[in-house]
Order: sequence, then structure tokens, then C-alpha cells
Amino acid sequence: MPSISTLFWASIPVILAAAIYQVGIPDAAFKLVPELLFIKIIRNFFTTTHCYKTVNTLSSSLPRAECFSVSGGKFSRVFVDETSFEITKEARSGHVIPGLWDGHGHLLQYGELLHSANLFGTESMDEVKERLVEYRAAHEDAGSSEQWLRGVGWDQANFDGMWPVTSDLEIGGSFKDLYVMLDRVDVHCIWVSQKVLSLLPSPLPSVPGGEIPAEGVFCDNAMDLVMKHYPKPTKERKTKWIKDAMWELNKLGVVGIHDAGVFPLEVKLYEELVGDDDWNVRVYAMIECETRNTFCPTNAAKISATNGKLHVSSVKLFGDGALGSWGSAMIEPYSDKQTSSGSLLVNATTLARLTHDWATAGYQVNIHAIGDLANRLAIDAFESALKALCPGLSPHECQTKHRFRIEHAQIIHPDDQKRMAKIGIIPSIQPTHATSDMPYAEDRLGRQRTETEAYRMRSLLPLNPVLGSDFPVEPANIFEGIYAAGTRRSPLTGLDASGGTAGWYPSETITLEDALEGFTKNPAYASFLEGKAGVIEAGAYADWVVLDEPLESLDYESIRKVKVRETWVAGKRVYKRPGPVDLPWKKD
Repeated sequence: MPSISTLFWASIPVILAAAIYQVGIPDAAFKLVPELLFIKIIRNFFTTTHCYKTVNTLSSSLPRAECFSVSGGKFSRVFVDETSFEITKEARSGHVIPGLWDGHGHLLQYGELLHSANLFGTESMDEVKERLVEYRAAHEDAGSSEQWLRGVGWDQANFDGMWPVTSDLEIGGSFKDLYVMLDRVDVHCIWVSQKVLSLLPSPLPSVPGGEIPAEGVFCDNAMDLVMKHYPKPTKERKTKWIKDAMWELNKLGVVGIHDAGVFPLEVKLYEELVGDDDWNVRVYAMIECETRNTFCPTNAAKISATNGKLHVSSVKLFGDGALGSWGSAMIEPYSDKQTSSGSLLVNATTLARLTHDWATAGYQVNIHAIGDLANRLAIDAFESALKALCPGLSPHECQTKHRFRIEHAQIIHPDDQKRMAKIGIIPSIQPTHATSDMPYAEDRLGRQRTETEAYRMRSLLPLNPVLGSDFPVEPANIFEGIYAAGTRRSPLTGLDASGGTAGWYPSETITLEDALEGFTKNPAYASFLEGKAGVIEAGAYADWVVLDEPLESLDYESIRKVKVRETWVAGKRVYKRPGPVDLPWKKD
């Protein structure tokens, strides 16, 4: 039997190997002891090298490569071609780009959509009713007081321009006793059944920053009247929604998201789950206080998970509503509704104070602003805060530290576009919003405002815009976003607003390279992760996507139909598309 001393000395290599596997070996160690062969052997034992036909790194140091090595969930080396006895080479076909980031989405809501009635694409009230009946038949427990029937995706523009009403949800009497709540396509309005309406006070109170345009329809801040009665989902249901959403995102090549509005309790749930093996999307979360547009730092702990899969250091504020429901706050009235200029969800004084308070507490501030008035007030708030935060520095110099963002930045007066450029405010844009809104945007805004203010992309390129989808409002397919950015045509039809192929205001298209950076490097910078995300280089997170063809070799019609072959996060394959001889590939 071996002695205790023998066992002790024999265990040292095992302990050392385990430690290296967990934390890696600092580069300094190799500089200090370059001749220690056993350290090199151990390092290489835990290093995997992957080679592909092409690797588009988006790194200035080596833009094009063929191989990279991965150790401890990060890229340790990127190179053109090399063969060595020290390297275990895993040769693969395919063409690689960095893992894709969606710069503005909603993780939990996306997961909930996957388990709700999908009303996107419905073109009539009858079609909405048909889908609700189909959903209810498959989910007989939906509609109770404990579990309301949820749906999302309706648009009153498809109901002959008329708002829906509560009685529309009776559906021949079969839904009369059900609790139903349906989100508008932009999730800025909800439409509820009589059972839900009966929970509310009568008469209904007026709500600052909210509107009740029809019986049973509540928009923006008025939605709070209903949401206080909505039965809270269990922790188990939320967990399933999150994991299911991540799986769907991985299938699309998405490795990271900016989660645009997460309540403190949900942040705590994220923190509990981030160490799970199937937490396969990196999340940069923007805190949203339980009471919107308030200051809640005691409930908003900053987080930087050791595995790099959860970062919390920003907050989301809301300036206005959405264009489709005439809720975005405009300087001048709507062209198709002269009695309205939209709604501010917060006044200018409060917005400026909140921006300053959150920034002083060390949080990045991101303001939702769609209308030109809301964008103007967001810029005012940022400029005021930057002057106070950095006395002696210009707002632009201070902005490089705080990286304030405008979420959506959808309609911006030309004067304010110049102010954004001067300060360096980061625009967070969703290219598919332009192509989804183009059927009615010019009616809302008129020709001049649309041409000079709305859905700027190329005009804002010097600000390195963050690109996203706003899922589940739009599909989470980033290749559709790239298509919309490069063509200004609908990814669904390939056509512009007139039914042609010239593109809707094509002067605002951007190049494929710019669009790809908008879904990789720019989100990294806007979340203080430059050099870690959105790029393939030593020290960055080992996240990548494998495609069948080089992206730059495809025409736009092919890009909108791209199917991801594989998605890798932290050096682990999290999705593989079923091939001709493969069985359907599922989550572990």
C-alpha cells in the first residue's frame, strides 16, 4: 500500500491540472518559466484548436485566419495555419464569423411568447380569433384567473384601422369567461377580455403618459392598471421561458444579447441560473425599476459573473411610446392624427434628474426614445448629466466613459442628429423596425419628416450604432436584420413599401461589413466588453458561428435565408443544425 507521502506527491499534478483547467495559466507564468515543458504539456492538454476554411475575425490585428485555439472558454491564439505536435487540431469545414449579439431584445418576454398565442402576421380580426381558438384548444388550462391566456402580435392597422374592443374577444361566447390579455405587435398596448376588465375600477382613472383608446385597450403607462392584476408567473415557468428562449437564439447564431429592461427580481433569477450548463447566451441586462422611470439602486446590484455570461451595470429609462399606436412623442402633431403629438412617459425635469442620479451611482443610462421630442429630451438629459459628471471635460470626452445610449433612436430632428454626433451618444437601432413600419410610417410622419428624421442608419454610422431586433417585437433572426439594413426591404417579402426592390429610402442603407459590426463589435463597445465580445482574437470570449458559405460571398437574397450550421459559446458547441444524415440535434 503506498504511503501517505507518496500519495501526496502523486496528487500534485492532478491538483495542478484541475487548477489550470478552472483558471488557466497566466501568460506571465510562461514568460517566467519558458522551459518548463510539463507546464506546456498541461496547457496544451486543455487547449483545443479548431480549423475552418475561413475565419472572419473582425480583429484589426489579423482580419482573416484559418485556425484558433481555445482554452478556459476564451480564444488563446488565432492564426492562419500551423501544425505542431503540441496542438490537438480539430479540423472542420465551414466558414466562421464571431458570435452574433442582439443589441436590444427581451429574453424573458421572448420565452413567454414561445408559450403564448402567436398573433404576428395576422391580417384580420377573424384571423386573430382563429389563432386564439387554435391556441386554446391546445392549451386548455389557459384563460383561468391563475393563468391568463396570453398572446402577442396584433395590429389595429389590420382591423380596417379600428381599435379592437373587449367584446371582440367573446368569440361566439366560447371566450366569454376567460381571462385574456393580448399584446400589440410593439408591446406598447394590451387588449383584454371582459373578465380582466371586471378586475379594474370603474370609471377608469386617467394615467399620465398612458392612453385608453378603446374599451379594453390600454397603452403605455395605462397598461399598469391591468398589469397589477396579472398573476405572476412561477419561478419554474420563468426558468423554462429563459432556457427555451436561449435555445431558440442559439439556433440563430446569437451568443449574446442586451436585455432591454429587466426587473430586479428577474435579475436575481438570472444570477441564480447563470452557472447552469444550459445558460448558453451571454446577457448584458438593463435594469428597469418595478415602478418605471424611478431610482431604485438598492434593488439593482451590479453583477459581473465569473464565467462572463451575465453583466449588470446599466439601467433603462422610458421617454415615450411607439409610433404604431401614435404613442411616440413628437415635436409636431402626427400627419394622420393632427389632434395628437404622442405621449411622453416622463417629463423633461424628471428624465434629467434620473439620468444624473443613475450615472452618479455608476450605471450606464439607456433611454427608450422613438419620437423626435423624446429623442430631443434624451439628448438634453445626457448633455446635462455629462456636464455635471465631468467638470473641465467636454461632453464628448465624458461620454467615452459613460457611453449613454438611446434605445431605438427612431425619429430624430436634424438639429438633434448633429447634437448626437457632437456628444457621441450611442444609437441603438433595429433595422427591421424600419421595414416593418414602412407601410404606415410616411402616413404618420409625412414625407419631409420621414425623409430627414426617420429610421436613420447610414447617417448615424459615425456613432458606431448598436444593431438589434427588439425581439419578440421582431423576429430574432440577425441575418434578417442585416438584410433590412443593407437593402431597406422587408426580409419576409424582399420588397419595399411600394412593392418594388429599390428599397425604402435607400440612401440610408449600410454595407454588409457595417451591419455585421453592428451585431458584433458595436454591441461589445456599448456594453463595455470591447476586446471580449464580437471579435475572434486572443483573450476574447470563445464564441463563434459556423456558416456554410462566407457571408461576404452571398447576395442579400441569400443572406436573408441563411441557416446557421453551428453555434459555439465559451468553446462549447451549443447548437448543431441537423444534416442530411443527422438525427434532429437537441439540447443536452
